[in-house]
Amino acid sequence: MKSTGIVRKVDELGRIVLPIELRRTLGIAEKDALEIYVDGENIVLKKYEPACIFCNNAKDIIIFKNRNICSNCVSELKK
Repeated sequence: MKSTGIVRKVDELGRIVLPIELRRTLGIAEKDALEIYVDGENIVLKKYEPACIFCNNAKDIIIFKNRNICSNCVSELKK
């Protein structure tokens, strides 16, 4: 894990602000969803990208009955 050297305090409502430089570098825009992970004592934020429930591919996603499936897996299911 690489340190950015940026330190932010948590406010009364549990919020932190991600600096604009960091958001620009990571391609995070206003209203983008972030996934929250816990790794031991670390909190990890990751930009949410819907992925296929079968292969975890995030490209060419089709939503079927509220589930994300990529076009490759759809093709395999048709066989």
